[in-house]
Amino acid sequence: MADKQDAPTAAVVVGPDGMVSGWSEGGRLLLGWTAEDTVGRPVTDLLVDPPPPGFPEGYGAGPDPTGFILLRHRDGSTVDAVVTSHPLLGPDERTLGHVVTIQRWGRRPVIADRAFEQSPFALGAYDPELRFLWINASSGRVIAHSEEQVLGKKYREVLPEFDRTLFPERDDKPYTDALAEVARTGEPTRLITVFRPRGSDYANAWATSIWPVRDAEGRVRAIANWGFDMSAEYWARQRLLILNKASGGIGRTLDVIGTAQELAMTPVPGFVDLVSVDLFDEVLRGEEPPSGSPFAPGETIRLSRAAEHSTKVAADQAPGATTPVTHAPGSVAARCMAAGRSTVELAAEPGQGGEWAFGPGLAADPAHWPPGNPVIDESIAADGLTGRITVPLRARGALLGVVAFSRLDRPEAFTADDLILAEELTAKAAVAIDNARRYSRERTTALTLQRTLLPQGLPKQEAVEVASRYLPGGTGTEVGGDWFDVIPLSGARVALVVGDVVGHGLHASASMGRLRTAVRTLADVDLPPDELLTHLDDLVLHLASDLQPTGHFQPTGETGATCLYTVYDPVSRHLTLASAGHPLPLIISQDGTRPPVPVHPGPPLGIGGLPFEATELELPEGSLLALYTDGLVESRELDVDQRTAELQRALNHSTASLEALCDTVMDAMLPQRRTDDAALLLVRTHALDPHHVADWDVEPDTAQVPRARKLAVDQVDAWGLEEASFVTELVVSELVTNAIRYGEPPIRLRLIRNTSLICEVSDASNTAPHLRRARAFDEGGRGLLLVAQLTQGWGTRHTTDGKTIWCAQPLPQPERH
Repeated sequence: MADKQDAPTAAVVVGPDGMVSGWSEGGRLLLGWTAEDTVGRPVTDLLVDPPPPGFPEGYGAGPDPTGFILLRHRDGSTVDAVVTSHPLLGPDERTLGHVVTIQRWGRRPVIADRAFEQSPFALGAYDPELRFLWINASSGRVIAHSEEQVLGKKYREVLPEFDRTLFPERDDKPYTDALAEVARTGEPTRLITVFRPRGSDYANAWATSIWPVRDAEGRVRAIANWGFDMSAEYWARQRLLILNKASGGIGRTLDVIGTAQELAMTPVPGFVDLVSVDLFDEVLRGEEPPSGSPFAPGETIRLSRAAEHSTKVAADQAPGATTPVTHAPGSVAARCMAAGRSTVELAAEPGQGGEWAFGPGLAADPAHWPPGNPVIDESIAADGLTGRITVPLRARGALLGVVAFSRLDRPEAFTADDLILAEELTAKAAVAIDNARRYSRERTTALTLQRTLLPQGLPKQEAVEVASRYLPGGTGTEVGGDWFDVIPLSGARVALVVGDVVGHGLHASASMGRLRTAVRTLADVDLPPDELLTHLDDLVLHLASDLQPTGHFQPTGETGATCLYTVYDPVSRHLTLASAGHPLPLIISQDGTRPPVPVHPGPPLGIGGLPFEATELELPEGSLLALYTDGLVESRELDVDQRTAELQRALNHSTASLEALCDTVMDAMLPQRRTDDAALLLVRTHALDPHHVADWDVEPDTAQVPRARKLAVDQVDAWGLEEASFVTELVVSELVTNAIRYGEPPIRLRLIRNTSLICEVSDASNTAPHLRRARAFDEGGRGLLLVAQLTQGWGTRHTTDGKTIWCAQPLPQPERH
């Protein structure tokens, strides 16, 4: 029970001159000094620090006769004590000296001292200047100093490494600054400190509480702290944070190289210093990875480095670039890919014989390595590495490549938990890379399909000059159904078309191809724009019914589309247009004016039952038309009107080349990360030379046929096309005769010299002629057959006041020298 005895109390008599004149037995028990040692010596010899103001003269004369003081023990240690001073007065009230009583601070039982001393937590106390007053044994082991070595010294002198943070990028507060802040403000604080204990290769995390110690009046007399090693929990949390970062940072884009770069950047620098990702070329191309064993034993493995990220060297690879790499037979990477297992290489054996031998905070519960790991390989030190984890990159049973996680010059050796983290990161990235590969393959297929359905080259004609651009949505978006077309029509006219199918993917591309084919077929019938859109609307409704599920399956995709169909006639310079829910074209004259387009877009295709409106405009020669899809003007920041105004400004660039203007517009309007397809068709109109057009009224009398033949032949000869005179005479005779016999007046004959020689006969009847097989004794039925045989093509187009029968003869091409 001796441990429960209170510490002794010392009584000291101090004369006016500060010399000790009396010493009690309690002084010997408390401080080790005997009366012979102290009597006659200055009382200040017992003090570690300079005496407080007024000591011994006047000490205790004020209202507070009690104070804290640090005394020197005979064995060299110090005693933190509470002193109480009372004056000795003579008969004349003159002070003869002081009686000072000394007690150990707090008068703790001895067992309490032992409890603090033997605590597994690091405990310490410091004066307001951060000088050591006391530390327990656990604290001494952490800082690798005994209590005797540090008492009275300043914290910054003993532990300068605590004056900085191990991870400045995390904005951690240095531990010494935290102590000083508590001393200055008197406010307690808590923090987690990451540092390397002396003699350890591992960074450790300590949870610490710091608080002020106050006297009876509330003055801060000391700073105390306690802390415990939470390295295992801390580093486990850091691994979870890296995995959480990987969850949000890997696989954000459906791009193989982009995903590889995300994998390379995620664990640097929190986990490793260098990450490299090598993939098979088939994976980069979106093809199926090599099946079975992708390489023969003893064969050099050829991969491509898709990503590399380091804390030491700036990345040499341009974004999206890859470099070829090889892995020799028997190399660690080759063995890992062949066996499908990870390998951990360490440059040297971790230190054994210290508390930190197994890594940060794992001494009490060391992680268990899988068989064959780790491998001590001193050769990696020649590459500047202290450790490397090589993990095969596998997804859905297929080998995609290999990943290497390396530490450069940091002393920490990898632990088994680090291997688990590396494998988790790789597994997540492998699935994302394989998803990106599959998406790339399907996107390439859809793009190939779409590009084959779009016009490969715009036809040559004299009515307009055209240039076009089509850009699919950015990586991560499916292919859409935007399309455009330029269709030569009869009478030197040309149809300009642009449309957009609802939805994305292969379904949208296939639907686009069907609609484009339908538009071309309907254009060959020479339907007016509003009627053509009506037929196209019916087709979309039929397509929608085809997509209705026949069982429990859902439809394969959305239905519906928008379309703008326009027809330009270079003879009259008239533009006829109709829109099914599609943006109207922008028109800019040569003088920069923008004539209005007084037409209201009709409903999108696929609604059914609603009419479409056609409008006819007369355009000045050389007008610029811009037909586009909504992907060109859509924006999350601006509304459509603002974006359309931006498009008009972009079209104002003066350039003689429509191709260059296309590039200017696309660069100005489209962001780097596009979410939709965009199509643009630029058109500059031309007017046909009036001298290349000739027309005549024909009386509804067969006697007028010879006159019509002569007028036509004379005009062809005047154009210098004598070789076409014979055929022209025959077809004019046949077409005018049919119009007189079966049509209705007025009848009109027109010749157009363009890329071909066009002959047109118009009348007011709506009945259309057709080819038929004439029997041996039939008197008629051979005229149109003769026209079809002698000309390049023929057809009928209906107008608001009748019909026009036309045929075209090829003109001799100028010789090329």
